[in-house]
Amino acid sequence: MQPASYQAEAEHEQHHWWFRGRRRLLAGLLGGLDLPARARVLDVGCGTGANAEVLAAPGRFTVGLDPSALALALARPGGHRAVLRGDGAALPFGDRSFDLVCALDVLEHLDDDAAAARELHRVLRPGGELVVFVPALRLLWGRQDEVSNHRRRYGRRQLGDLVTAAGLAVVRLTFFNTLLLPPILAARRVMRLVPRLARSVRSENDLGGPLANRVAGLILSAETAFVCRANLPIGVSLACVARRTES
Repeated sequence: MQPASYQAEAEHEQHHWWFRGRRRLLAGLLGGLDLPARARVLDVGCGTGANAEVLAAPGRFTVGLDPSALALALARPGGHRAVLRGDGAALPFGDRSFDLVCALDVLEHLDDDAAAARELHRVLRPGGELVVFVPALRLLWGRQDEVSNHRRRYGRRQLGDLVTAAGLAVVRLTFFNTLLLPPILAARRVMRLVPRLARSVRSENDLGGPLANRVAGLILSAETAFVCRANLPIGVSLACVARRTES
């Protein structure tokens, strides 16, 4: 991501509706996994540490990895047990090192997402779980994708094929952030029609005020409770839970 994007993320991650909603969904999905009490967890592309509070549950050993020294410098202390600088497509860990690997809005940044998916598989122990979030639907391409240096947005089949080609078995694959898709699509269409407006925005996280943030947060919170139990057919993002089944 661009330096300004990391700074914006660090400023917003505790209170912005998107980051709060994503953590709530992550917590719900993890609650349905059968992880060992002292699980070893890898947070690939940990950025400024927004998800550490969910991943670093008592008893877990949680490692954060990110290629950006700036992101790691902005990360809040006390979340991950260890933080390393490294490449998601060439993980600096041995085979079968982790019980849980998370790549939360990471694969879209990488030139070779297939190589990264194989690496995620490699470092998982047999029976280990993978949780992946990615932005969905090419038609939603907008300013946030540009400032975040995204390479792509994903379709449901595209993400499923990527994960299975890496040797993992898909357990859950669902869209999320469905109810807010219409206003997000409308806002991005407006910015596409008015490029000057788009260029004036450091990050889409800066848009809206406290009331919009609260309303969007309530909507995503209500939706998240449903997504933890059932799949949605369309949305702004995709979530995948997969498992390494072979020994």
